[in-house]
Amino acid sequence: MAKYQLRQFVLLIVCFSFPMSAYAGEFASEKLTVFLQTVVTFKSQFEQTVLSPKGEVIEEAQGQFVLERPGKFRWDYLAPYPQEIVADGTRIWFYDVDLEQVTVKSQQEALTDTPATLLSGEMLPEEKYLVRDVASDDGLSWVELTPKDVDSNFQTVRFAFDKSGLQQMIMQDSFDQYTRLVFSDVHENIVLEADEFIFVAPEGVDVVGDVSQ
Repeated sequence: MAKYQLRQFVLLIVCFSFPMSAYAGEFASEKLTVFLQTVVTFKSQFEQTVLSPKGEVIEEAQGQFVLERPGKFRWDYLAPYPQEIVADGTRIWFYDVDLEQVTVKSQQEALTDTPATLLSGEMLPEEKYLVRDVASDDGLSWVELTPKDVDSNFQTVRFAFDKSGLQQMIMQDSFDQYTRLVFSDVHENIVLEADEFIFVAPEGVDVVGDVSQ
């Protein structure tokens, strides 16, 4: 998957990481609602796999994800290529280690028309998405979100829960590619470092964008 697609994907999913202890009810859709009402911080390891429409593996990656509501998150891709994506509540910083380049964007503009707007907690999923629980024989509880906007840049997002909470997520984009995230070593509602979402561009790298926002 191209790096711009990776960045776009990250922006689509930042709002859907779930705390483990807050879940109640039998349906994954109920667990989604509970998350939007209760989660404050979330930290986990992840494994990401991108699949073609035919199910062929296109790319695999792994790293760490950290979230703090409202509106702060970071994705640290460790393998196969190091990359940092940090949202500080105002701006989003994309650091491509190999290219030695940092790209800065307005967070509000970058998150337009993405599920990340749910981070604010000011809306319910049903306002912009068709939400339905999905039957499965894999022992997990699945919920599927379909954008009501026909011009959205993704088709569906599915989330799977086991008894302890979020286990994985699958997104189908407008090109019929699938991206699967599997979460592990999850910690929710923990105290994060004060500088967790402060990004400082390394000396000597090119910075593209407005850093004065």
